[in-house]
This record gives sequence, C-alpha cells and structure tokens, in this order.
Amino acid sequence: MGVHGVKAVFFDLDNTLVDTAAAGRRAIEEGRRALRRSSCLLQVISALQAKHQYSEGEARAICDKVQAKLLKECHDPAKMCITDLRISHWEEAIQETMGGEANRDLAAECYFLWKTTRLQHLTLAEDTRDMLTELRKRVRLLLLTNGDKQTQREKIEACACQPYFDAIVVGGEQKEEKPAPSIFHHCCDLLGVQPAECVMVGDSLDTDIQGGLNAGLKATVWLNKAMTTPVDISPMPHYIISSVLDLPAILQKMEHKINAKLGTDHMASNNG
Repeated sequence: MGVHGVKAVFFDLDNTLVDTAAAGRRAIEEGRRALRRSSCLLQVISALQAKHQYSEGEARAICDKVQAKLLKECHDPAKMCITDLRISHWEEAIQETMGGEANRDLAAECYFLWKTTRLQHLTLAEDTRDMLTELRKRVRLLLLTNGDKQTQREKIEACACQPYFDAIVVGGEQKEEKPAPSIFHHCCDLLGVQPAECVMVGDSLDTDIQGGLNAGLKATVWLNKAMTTPVDISPMPHYIISSVLDLPAILQKMEHKINAKLGTDHMASNNG
C-alpha cells in the first residue's frame, strides 16, 4: 500500500479469524457425553449424592441451557473470575434440569471438558495464515478482540496466531472495549498510525463496524458469512465480504480508488 493508502488492518478474533462458534458446538457435544459418563462416576464417589441416570434428552437439555447462558453472559471480572462464572452456568443448568442438590463437582468437570475441547478445536486455517503472512508484507496487522482477558488469551494461545500480528489488544485488559473509540485509538498508537490509515475487519456490526466508524477509521469491512445480506444494515459498513480471504481484493480495490483520485487531483492541479 502506498503512503496515501491503508497502513494497518485490525482484525477481530472470534468468528472472524477463528470459528469460535463451531468450536463451541463441538465442545457442547463433548459435554453431553461427559454428562452421560458422570452419572456412573457419581454413584462411585458419593454414596450420599442422589443418583442420576442421565438420558440423552436430559444431557442435551442441560447443554442447551448452558449454551443459552453463555449467549446472555454478562461478566464483571471485579466480582467473579470467568472460571467460577462458567462453572456456575453448568451447575445451574444441571439443577434446573434434574432438580435436587446443586452439584459443583459435576459442573466443574463438564466446564473444564467443554473449555479444553473448545480450545483444541480453535485453529487458524492454513489459507488464513497464508493471507495474513502476505498482507503483513504490505501493512501492519493488529488483533483486536473483546472479552475476558484470561479467556481471550487462552484462545489466542490455542490458535497460535501471535506470530502473524504486530500487536494484540484484548478488550478485557483495557478501560473500554469495542465499540468505544478509545480502544481503537490505543491500537493506532501502538502501531504509530492514524485512524484514517486503518481498516477494521470483523463479524459484529455492533462492536467491530460501529467501533470502527466511531473511531474514524478509513474503512470498515463486515464479515457476513450468510449467503444473503440483510436489507436494512445498521450501522452500514464500507465493505461486505463473505470470507475473510476476500479481504486482499477489497484492499486492492481501495488502493485503486486512492490512486485514481490522486491521479485526478494531480491532473486538476496541472490544469490549474
């Protein structure tokens, strides 16, 4: 990219660079199997504990409740660590489904199996790694993700994406998260660039796109994996792609527009 073009690209992590949702679904399936195994384990380790014979339907109901709790999760790290909160999700789901006494041990077993399995399935695809490697030859790259610092750092470590970025910023480690302009301006400061020289790429209109617009970035690129585009998009991104691999073509298009404008301006000044 030329001096007048894009100097840096900010990437979201979850469901942009890595398919967190799919990894979570695989982890939930492991959780269902864990619940079926643990009904037998509980009979051995606690004679006083009520004995549950989990059916497939009960195990599925528990995991579905956990999934719903994760989607509505509101975490305040000042009040509770993420591990305790998510064990509580499993504990509540088991109790809501099965009744009886709360079972923290079983909840913890399910949570740690879910977490381990999800991290194992988080990968940075080879074609994505290749794209990042090529892009980094021309622009600076930064990973910008919202979320609890422990959880996000574990994901970053699991998918081994650190070598592809000049900097990594986790919202949970900052005063404000996306879409606040402050975190985007912090990213700019880290890379020594101006907001008008940066592009934000992400799957969330509310955080990635709105945040990029709030911060005055050069462009926002919305990753919309759905085959159909909603009629009313708000906020409106500058560009829409269906795969993160489409980004280089968008950057190329932006560069051509800039070069064309520079050419027009140059001709106008000469004619003047």
